Amino acid sequence: MKAVILAGGKGRRLAPYTTILPKPLIPVGDKPILDLIIRQLARHGFTDITLAVGHLAELLMAYFEDGSRFGVRITYSREEEPLGTAGPLALIPGLDKRFLVMNGDVLTDLDFGAMVDAHVASGALATIAVCPRRVEIDLGVIEHDENFCLTRYIEKPAHDFRASMGIYVLEPAILCHLRAGERADLPDLMQKLIPTGARVQCFPFDGYWQDIGRPGDHARAVEALETYGVGRFLK
Repeated sequence: MKAVILAGGKGRRLAPYTTILPKPLIPVGDKPILDLIIRQLARHGFTDITLAVGHLAELLMAYFEDGSRFGVRITYSREEEPLGTAGPLALIPGLDKRFLVMNGDVLTDLDFGAMVDAHVASGALATIAVCPRRVEIDLGVIEHDENFCLTRYIEKPAHDFRASMGIYVLEPAILCHLRAGERADLPDLMQKLIPTGARVQCFPFDGYWQDIGRPGDHARAVEALETYGVGRFLK
């Protein structure tokens, strides 16, 4: 089964580091986060991997080369201008069978094989990995009516929800919703599928997940790797 890793973004939230290094090459522990992701995918049987690249693509291509040292085949699809998270898929040849798509900045111990199995069993056009998150608001939140009379005062509320992990299993039929060279994002694409009647399945996951989009997120990922060890993520 083919995997596509989205590795073309500029990673502005991690600037200034990402002005000279693409975000997937930011180290987590002693290796880039994308190095770990590719080794994970290889362990789960994904041996055909395409990196969708753009910003500082040459550095990614120089590091990963053809993938042979990881035991996989790596090819590259380069966007000349930012196309979002779904747009690059329209440029990649050979997506004529079920495939996995994921962000190139994710530290997780997700069982990719179990997710694919659940997707197949559901008959869905698309499956999104989701995990629980809690957001705590460190403020007193006010609710009022149209006359600004207080109706509710909530001190430091917390909201529980399930968040997208940036990992998808997709059927090739989804590509008919994309046009080559046009910008599109996966969240918008998933939203557009709902009124069509297409089944979009969620795959619930309660293990470890952390992207490294912000400095604080990166610090948490580094701490997790130090705490759990790389073995937890390469099972």
